[in-house]
This record gives sequence, C-alpha cells and structure tokens, in this order.
Amino acid sequence: MSDLAPKTPGWLDWYAGPSVPEFRLPDGAVDAHCHVFGPQARFPFAPERKYTPCDGGKEDLFALRDHLGVSRNVIVQATCHGADNSAMVDAVRAAGGRARGIATVRPGVTAAELRELDEAGVRGVRFNFVRRLVDTSPEEDLRAIAAKIAPLGWHIVLYFEAADLPDLEDFFSSLPTPLVIDHLGRPDVTEPVDGPEFSRFLRFVDRGDVWVKVSCPERLTVTGPAALDGERNAYADVVPFGRRTVEEFPDRVLWGTDWPHPNLKDHMPDDGLLVDHIPHIAPTAEQRHKLLVANPMRLYWPGEAV
Repeated sequence: MSDLAPKTPGWLDWYAGPSVPEFRLPDGAVDAHCHVFGPQARFPFAPERKYTPCDGGKEDLFALRDHLGVSRNVIVQATCHGADNSAMVDAVRAAGGRARGIATVRPGVTAAELRELDEAGVRGVRFNFVRRLVDTSPEEDLRAIAAKIAPLGWHIVLYFEAADLPDLEDFFSSLPTPLVIDHLGRPDVTEPVDGPEFSRFLRFVDRGDVWVKVSCPERLTVTGPAALDGERNAYADVVPFGRRTVEEFPDRVLWGTDWPHPNLKDHMPDDGLLVDHIPHIAPTAEQRHKLLVANPMRLYWPGEAV
C-alpha cells in the first residue's frame, strides 16, 4: 500500500453517515451528477491530475444511492482519472442498467473505442474549462471530439466559471450536440439573480439545446448556512438562482449530488440535507418530478419506463 499517493493536503473526505432526508424523492429519481474516485489501488489516478482525492468507489456510491432513495445515477468522469475511464465504466456496468456515464476522451479516440463506451452505458463527454482543474484544451481538439460523438447521439457536458462565458459562448453554440451545463454555470451568487451575468447565462440556455444542472449549492454558496447539523434551509444565497432556472426551463433542468464532492475547501455537506435542499429550488411537485425523473430519463434512458 505504500506506493499509493497520499491525499492532497487538507482534502475533505465525503460525509460518512448522512442523515435520512425529510423530503422523500419521487419514485424513479435520478442523481444526474456524481463521480467515483478509484479506489486508487485498483484504478490509479492520472499522473497529470491536479488533486489526489480519498477513495470513493462504486460500492460507496451505490450505498448512498439506496440510502437517499435515488433510483439511478449518472456517473461523470472525475478529473483525477484523466481520460482513463476505467473506474467510471466499471461502476456503470456494475449498476446493471441503473447508471449512465459521462466520459473524458482525447481527440485521437477511435470509433471502436467510442462504440465500446456507448455499449457500456456512456452517453456523453465532458469538456472542463475550469483552469485550476485541467489544462485547457484547444478548441480545435474539442471540435474534433464533438464531431466524433455526435453520430452516437451523445451530448457534451460543460464545466466553466460564469465569468468566462462571454469568451466561450460562441464556441459552445457552434458544437453539434445538445449541451448540459454543470452547476448552474457557476454563478457569482453575490450578484443579483436578475443582474447581467446570470441573465446572460439564461439567454445562452434559452437560445440553444441546452440543459442545466441545478446542483452544487455547497460549491456556489458564500453566506450559507451549510448543509450540516440538521440545517434544512441551507445555502439560501444560491436558492434564487436554482429556482429561477427551474421556473424558466422546467423541461431542461437536472439535479445531482456531486458526491464525493471533489475539492471542497470550506466544509463537506451531509448528502441527506442536500436532498432536503431540492424543495427550495423546485417548490411544486410537478417541477420536482420533471427535475428528478422525467428530464433525466428523457436524456439518459429515452423510451424506458421508470
């Protein structure tokens, strides 16, 4: 075991023993954004990674799924694994049809490799533009990847900071697939929800085939309170942004836990309390059913019954 890399100093491990949510998820609910980390002994982390996490393998993810009352997962390739999708694919396969995957691929990926990923349950690729997490890929490389995945009916998951959208918007709009935006486009929640930055983001969503994950309030919050110690009104400063997105795009929103919550610096949330955050951003039963069941099923399991 001595050859295993130590965790990044100060790394916050995922929350053990999450509470039972007071809000009962509707039958068929999908966690549309989560990850697996290793375990490192079986699935080594990428040499070029920007962080070394704790282990958070498929067994831990599936235990959380069942504890929270989630039916299915969409497992997004974690940046610590680079373009080696082995851990993610292993988890998707082990879920027995109850998971889909989002991969990271390089421009040289072959049609055969993409078909193999598709058969395993992968339905998209992720392009990460957050500079502290990855070395930014040239747009021509990403265009090449987009052209290769489009015939499969896959989509592209985009992760970026709100301040960078003006520089990226034209490129995003040129991509030949549906787009799924991580974490509300990472808005600055100290700015007004009807201010220029978030309004620009909503206009971008409105103009294209764009879906939005109303996820990660623990990552966006400035004033909290944190989802800890029974707090069921957590992240009040993020609520207006999530609620407005759900109201404007009820048929194109998704939700996810982001477990095991990579790179959090301030606190590690109780995942049960993150479920209790949902009614604050989706106040009606109809909104919640679309957010948690109908929308992710249409995107990831089209034609399948819940």
